[in-house]
Amino acid sequence: MKLTQKNTNMNRGAAFLSLIFALLFLSIFIRFFYIQATGTVHGEVLAARAEMLYESKRPIEAKRGTIYDANGEVIAEDKASYKLVAILDDELTTDPDNPQHVVDIQETAQKLAPLIGMEESEVVKILSKKGMYQVEFGSAGRDISQTLKEKIEALKLPGITFIRDTTRFYPNGLFASHLIGYAQKEEESSKAVGMMGLEKSLEKYLQEEDGYVKFQKDHYNWKLPNSNDEIVAPKNGNDVYLTIDQKIQTFLEDAMNQVVNQYSPENIIAVVADPKTGKILAMGQRPSFDPNKRDITSYANSVISYPFEPGSTMKIFTLAAAINEGVYNGNAYFQSGSYDIEGPPIKDHNGGRGWGPITYNEGVQRSSNVGFSIIADQLLGTDRLYQYLNKFGFTKKTGIDLPDEASSKINFDKHRDQVSTAFGQASAVTAIQQVQAATAIANNGKMMKPYVIDKIVDIDNGKTVKETKPSVVGHPITEKTADEVLSILETVVSSEKGTGKPFRIEGYDIAGKTGTAQISTSNGYLSGNDNHIFSFLGMAPKDDPELIVYVAVQQPKLEGKAGSVPVSMIFNTVMENSLKYMQIAPSKESDSKEATNDAEKEELVLPSLEGATSANANKNLKDLGLTPILLGNGNYVISQYPEAETPIISKEKIMLKTSEEVKMPNMIGWSKRDVMKLGNILGVTVKTEGSGYVAKQSIKKDSIVKKGDVLTVTLKDEEA
Repeated sequence: MKLTQKNTNMNRGAAFLSLIFALLFLSIFIRFFYIQATGTVHGEVLAARAEMLYESKRPIEAKRGTIYDANGEVIAEDKASYKLVAILDDELTTDPDNPQHVVDIQETAQKLAPLIGMEESEVVKILSKKGMYQVEFGSAGRDISQTLKEKIEALKLPGITFIRDTTRFYPNGLFASHLIGYAQKEEESSKAVGMMGLEKSLEKYLQEEDGYVKFQKDHYNWKLPNSNDEIVAPKNGNDVYLTIDQKIQTFLEDAMNQVVNQYSPENIIAVVADPKTGKILAMGQRPSFDPNKRDITSYANSVISYPFEPGSTMKIFTLAAAINEGVYNGNAYFQSGSYDIEGPPIKDHNGGRGWGPITYNEGVQRSSNVGFSIIADQLLGTDRLYQYLNKFGFTKKTGIDLPDEASSKINFDKHRDQVSTAFGQASAVTAIQQVQAATAIANNGKMMKPYVIDKIVDIDNGKTVKETKPSVVGHPITEKTADEVLSILETVVSSEKGTGKPFRIEGYDIAGKTGTAQISTSNGYLSGNDNHIFSFLGMAPKDDPELIVYVAVQQPKLEGKAGSVPVSMIFNTVMENSLKYMQIAPSKESDSKEATNDAEKEELVLPSLEGATSANANKNLKDLGLTPILLGNGNYVISQYPEAETPIISKEKIMLKTSEEVKMPNMIGWSKRDVMKLGNILGVTVKTEGSGYVAKQSIKKDSIVKKGDVLTVTLKDEEA
């Protein structure tokens, strides 16, 4: 009985266990079936999990497009840099004698802080973060140069390391900055994104797309031999070529710096253009900024976004309209001094005294407001004046290929304002509108649309994505009218009665017009000699203008000097140097017979010196009135900068490299342009601080220079 009971119990137990195992296997089977059917476990897709475990994806970095000048010189580019990081996780250290994490926070902070420009306490705070694998140092730890990286590595601080990175670099520093703008990295994507100027407006062309490679790996992270690789090539950003000429832009930047240092104006606006094509060769303003530092005080490009009452430069176009309509007789007389109209009479700029009865040609030379009031009101008529304002493009935007162009404000509601517009008051226009209108005067009556983008090129296939061709946007006047206007405007500069005397350039015929504009506020016009916008719109050579230069200087601290002085400092320097650089020979011989003056006027093209002995090259350049800078200790020239056949001006520094090992020269007193030449031939990255001439250099004289070094120079004006 007992045995039977025992067997019965065992059978029941076996049956129960069998049921349990059956249920277990059934549940496992159902689970497997569910996994197979859905491909998920706890909501996670198994295929994705397997891909994460056994498939690796590595990025292939693409490059943001480079911005070049008209001659292929780099204005903005991606440049290799480093990001500073600190490893805090002590588990990374396997050998106590060779620590891989930050061991001594205080010592690390003490040595690191001065090199990256941070307070020691800030570095301690960053290095003291708990539960972090690694930390970064914000903006102070980004864009680390090769030279600084080597200095930090020399400290041999445990746990301090670097991640290779790229940064947007502007080799010329303060250089057409409001036109070019800047790009900076976004924190999330780590990609440079245009934030201002062309960098922003051309984002869709400049932006890159990284590629990647996918491959199968084992659990040791080694690539499997039979891996089915998937490769997506990177898409580099397109390169942009501008109409800006680096040399002419440098002439402009240097000249504006001189005026800022000497006269501290509120604003400067300046443009250089080719009247035959509409190409903008240089564009600048003050205040400005260095896009590497982004020390920005204003985001507006004043050349295109600041409409203001232009003053007497507007008389150019009133004169052209009157001549074109056949109502101008330059030899006819009018009574200068004042002109009666509703409200206070319009007065000439000498307090309304005038110069008695004078001819209209003399009225142009003396910049008589009364003469132009009579032309607009009685000879031409304000209705026809408005038609010509429209023909010259003053009633609409130019459409230049830059962002944020402003509209003009033509004030034609009252008769007095209509007449005042004829001599540059009451209505406001932009500098770029004046330059566009001036192309008609300088280009046989054909008005050219201004532009700054020459072409955009896909660097992956070499194809041109976009190209700008010169565009005629109007024929406001005839060729005969244009010639007559140029002849009269030349007398504004050459005549002893002309207001343009300060803008004479020896050897060249300049046609142009001065402007002295009052500054309008909500409480009326500002008073005082300094409270004006002084300007000059000039074209040269007069018989066949190759350049238009417009300069406006607002509220300079004149201290008793004429308002034309700071304007002429910019205009004359830029126009003369640019004409010589373009190899446009003077039309008149200099009266001076001094050899030094003759040398200054000589047109030069740099010969090829590569392969010549150092001694002969040095002598040849000195004989040409140039300044050779020998770099290295070799007996033969292995490279030169500028390159052969480059147009140059007398006394210009010419870099001659004679050996691979080069010692840094003493650059104290050099111009920024000469420093850039040195950086170009030696492969050195140049960063500038301040303006003027070199007062301090980061790489000391006679130090060995390595390719990729960063040279920082401090510039100061000559007086300082």
